Amino acid sequence: MKFYESSARIQAAPEKVWAILTDASGYPQWNPAVDRVEGEIALGRKIKLFVPISSGRAFPLTVAEFQPPHRMVWTGGMPLGLFRGVRTFTLTPPDADGATEFRMREEFTGPMLPLIWGSMPDFSEAFVQFAEGLKQRAEGG
Repeated sequence: MKFYESSARIQAAPEKVWAILTDASGYPQWNPAVDRVEGEIALGRKIKLFVPISSGRAFPLTVAEFQPPHRMVWTGGMPLGLFRGVRTFTLTPPDADGATEFRMREEFTGPMLPLIWGSMPDFSEAFVQFAEGLKQRAEGG
């Protein structure tokens, strides 16, 4: 298994952060790591993620889990589980200071992983940009 992850402590209610995370058309306004998201972000729906690091390529995903405003899971990959990506978004309820903890982790698995991993771009910076952009948007920046 290989993975990327990022997190941010956001001074906003989970409901506000959730609304931003589930507004597909709004992603380019706050997230430099995403060109666009096509489709509706809702349970069982298919979406397509377009990112500048892999320009021109769409990543087809399914919203596999949807628990507002706490947890969402996007899945994608090859048939028969040959290669699979699972991106999990988690929002922890506000602490005493009113901050929501945001975490995003994407795990890659499958027998084709060793072959595919070497040809994939490094998404580390994109994950950091995602968390920072979400924080700025939710905090009103």
